[in-house]
Amino acid sequence: MVKAAASSDADFKARALIVKEERSDLVKHHLWVLWTDYFKPAHFEKYPQLNTMFNEATKLAGAGGTKASWDVAVADDLLAKIDEIAVIFWETKKAA
Repeated sequence: MVKAAASSDADFKARALIVKEERSDLVKHHLWVLWTDYFKPAHFEKYPQLNTMFNEATKLAGAGGTKASWDVAVADDLLAKIDEIAVIFWETKKAA
């Protein structure tokens, strides 16, 4: 996003837009897989904030977030939310 914003090359910006939107979709996909396939009811009981975290993260990766925005702060918010989910993910892996 930073490089695209700094560039005056229209072709580069067009390619960056495609990559940004593809990566946003991939993030949403991987979050949904974790949310629906990995985390179990026991995880949601132990970490009641998980549903909210996933909801916020998928919205940050979607049409109201990084997919539609060039705002680096939105991308940073998404990365921070993913990091929060990752902490819980790794805690559940240690317990398994």
